[in-house]
Order: sequence, then C-alpha cells, then structure tokens
Amino acid sequence: MNTVVLAPAALPAVLPAAAWPALRSADVVYAAGDLPEVTRVALDAKAAPAPEELLRATGAVVLVAADRTDPGAAALLEAGAALVSVPVPAVVEAVAVMDKLRSPGGCPWDAAQTHDSLRQYLVEETYELLEAIEDGDRAALREELGDVLLQVLFHARVAAEDGQDPFDIEDVAGELVAKLIGRHPHVFGGDEVIDTAEHQQVRWEELKQTEKRRESIVDGVALGQPAVALAGKLGQRTGRAGLPPDLFPAGDTDAEQLFRLAASARRAGVDPEGALRAVAKRFAADVRTAEASARSAGVTPQDPPTWRHHWPH
Repeated sequence: MNTVVLAPAALPAVLPAAAWPALRSADVVYAAGDLPEVTRVALDAKAAPAPEELLRATGAVVLVAADRTDPGAAALLEAGAALVSVPVPAVVEAVAVMDKLRSPGGCPWDAAQTHDSLRQYLVEETYELLEAIEDGDRAALREELGDVLLQVLFHARVAAEDGQDPFDIEDVAGELVAKLIGRHPHVFGGDEVIDTAEHQQVRWEELKQTEKRRESIVDGVALGQPAVALAGKLGQRTGRAGLPPDLFPAGDTDAEQLFRLAASARRAGVDPEGALRAVAKRFAADVRTAEASARSAGVTPQDPPTWRHHWPH
C-alpha cells in the first residue's frame, strides 16, 4: 500500500512515529518538491517524479511531503494512499507564518517593518492586553495575548535578518529557559528553600544583580515606562536596599509629591500605575454617566451646577 508522510516545513527534523514502519518496508521512498532539503538528505529519499508516474509505480511507495496539497501527495491520497502526519503545535505554526510573511513573495508591509517601526504596536498591544486583564474579559485576553505574541515573533524574525548580530526565536526562547532555571535554583536543583512569594521576589532580584554584574540597585529599571510606574518601581527597588523614604524628592511641586505617593504606594504593596488607572477609568465612566443624564434631560453639562446636578452619587 502506498503512503504519504507529511513532514511539515516548520518541523523539518520531526517525523511521526507511525511513519517509520512504512519507511522501512517501502520499496522506494520519494521526497516531494516542497520537502526541506535537510529532511530529504536525512531520509536518503529520491526526488519525486510527476504525479502520473507516482500512480503507475509498482510496489510499496512512500512519498514524504511538507504539505498534503503537493501535487504528488494529492494524487496519491486521492487514489487511496494512507496518510501519516504529525500535528504541528500552533506556536510553531505561528513562527512559520511569520517567516512566510517576511520572506520574498510574502507581505510587502510586513517585509518593510523594523524594530523601530514596530515599537508603537508593541506598546499599543501591551496596553490592550492590560485592559483585557483589568476588565476580566477572557475572550479579549486570549486575543490580546496572541497580539503580544505576534510582536515577539515579529521582532525575533526581524532580528534574524540582522547582518551583524542575528538571532531568532529559538535563541530568544533558549535564553528565557536558561534565565528561568537560573533564577529558580530552589525548583531546578540545589538545597535552597523558598517559602514565600515575597522571599522569591527578593531572591530573584539578588540573582539578577549578581548575574548582570550591576553596580547600582537602580540598574535595569526601565526609565522609559510610564512615570507613575517608574516612580513606583524606584520606590520598590530602593526599599529592598533599605533606602529611607525621607530621602525621596522632598519638594512641594506636584511632580515631587506625586513621586512620593507612587514610590510609597509601591513599597506598601500597591501598584500605583494600576490603582491610578482604575480611578481614572471610574472617573471616565462617571463623566459618561453625567453626560447621558444631562442629555436625557435635554441639557448639556457645560457649567459647574449642571455637572453637579447630573453627577452620579
């Protein structure tokens, strides 16, 4: 019986276990034109002839292809050949789609993007994900996580094309794995014991400080983050080092007072950025409610008494 084995281009070194009996018993093994060369060489497969010749071949024929739409694979399957395939994880498929979009013949817009041009989308998608989390919207959460993942795949694909210092998504994932293992010695080996989340947070920062050979406790704080979040992070980081809060900026300007509030809140375990955003969202909702109430009364809230009359209580 003839067999079509699918070896997806996204997983060129992977063949389904069920394919090996067919490969061993085959009279001839052919490689379709869409099969990655590394797979063809590893299997010592012959280049597949035209579909008509494949159908006339005698004995047990195995055709290894990357996709069932290959003409030879399609012809054999239509004639009753067995199909053996391996499921491709969606994450791997996403990498392959990103590669195709950036490759010749792909999408002109995707091909034209750079790390710099993509920055705005990374920020936008991150805030949309944050909003989905705050709203408790599971469907939006799933979608926005995908959009953030797209940005990671996009940047990794752009980085792979760099002529001086290329790296790809495998390098990114490999570095992440090494970091997670190195920052969790109590989980992946050794005698260290971590009993609480707070202890782990402190230990994480200690290991990071040693690993990156940082000279200052504020090294590595992203200075480009929103100002309230930045003040909070600086308050948290310096608090772990025992810096007294009376050394916070001591002026009476609005900015200096806001810094002290944000830094102190983070030291107390409150996320000042999230807390302020929650208040701002409630305020925006109150504005909409007052406007709707005023409109239903046939007026426009353009003066203080009208605003106060229609303000939700």
